[in-house]
Amino acid sequence: MKLNLKGGNAIVATVEITKANFDDEVMKSEKPVLLDFWAEWCGPCRALAPVVEEVAVEAEAVKVGKVNVEREMELARRFGVSSIPTLILFKGGEAVERTVGVQPKAAILRMLGL
Repeated sequence: MKLNLKGGNAIVATVEITKANFDDEVMKSEKPVLLDFWAEWCGPCRALAPVVEEVAVEAEAVKVGKVNVEREMELARRFGVSSIPTLILFKGGEAVERTVGVQPKAAILRMLGL
């Protein structure tokens, strides 16, 4: 996902999480990690994506990752993701909180303790 800024510059604030990089990016992260489980065909996921990107840009104390459930079914199963979008917060390598469905930015920031 990309966040478009004025002037045509685009940045990617989130990290794509896969089975291959999950341990390094999530389990071994010194920062809390917010994972967005999503799919391209999911309308609510598309609605939530810009909010997740804003949080990723603004909340420097937290790493924000995206897990495409179609490509990473094993990770979705591992964490019991049956509806998307699902946001799961990891601290110290453990899933500590989750939400399902489109969330307002304020609710996501509260989930992160910000």
